[in-house]
Amino acid sequence: MDKFEEVLPKLVKIQLFSDFNIDDENDCRILKAVYENMEIENYQKGQVIIEEGKLGDDFYILYSGKVHISRKTPAGDEIALADLTSDMNIFFGETALISDDPRTATVKALTDCKCIALSSTKFLEVCDKEPLLGYRVLLKLAQRMAKTIRDTNSDKATLYEALFSEIESGV
Repeated sequence: MDKFEEVLPKLVKIQLFSDFNIDDENDCRILKAVYENMEIENYQKGQVIIEEGKLGDDFYILYSGKVHISRKTPAGDEIALADLTSDMNIFFGETALISDDPRTATVKALTDCKCIALSSTKFLEVCDKEPLLGYRVLLKLAQRMAKTIRDTNSDKATLYEALFSEIESGV
């Protein structure tokens, strides 16, 4: 794996670790414990990193490359959600850190990719030793999920409004 000093700037740019300061000795010690429990995984262009509906307990940071994220409709059709690059400081599979639910989207490598993976088991082991890590990361995760719920509720309201208008105008 790349050296900690090379990975550290990438880690603190990731939303889940953004409350950590690379100039703070204690924060660096905690992030080093995280780093020591991570693994580098290489994916070739076209390879699936995460498959919707499958179980998985790894959280991924896209270290280099470009990925395509998609979901299936209830009818089984694929919907493209986004194409993301490593310079966007993205991560995926974060809910695996707190839940063993099936994956909610598919992530496929559009180019050769390098991901940093952290299993939920190793994350929780580090949190047992470093409670501040668990507090900060899980707070960020909760904030992210709350935003997702707000956005979903807003989208539902917009759809209901459009459906109601369509029904009303058809009568």
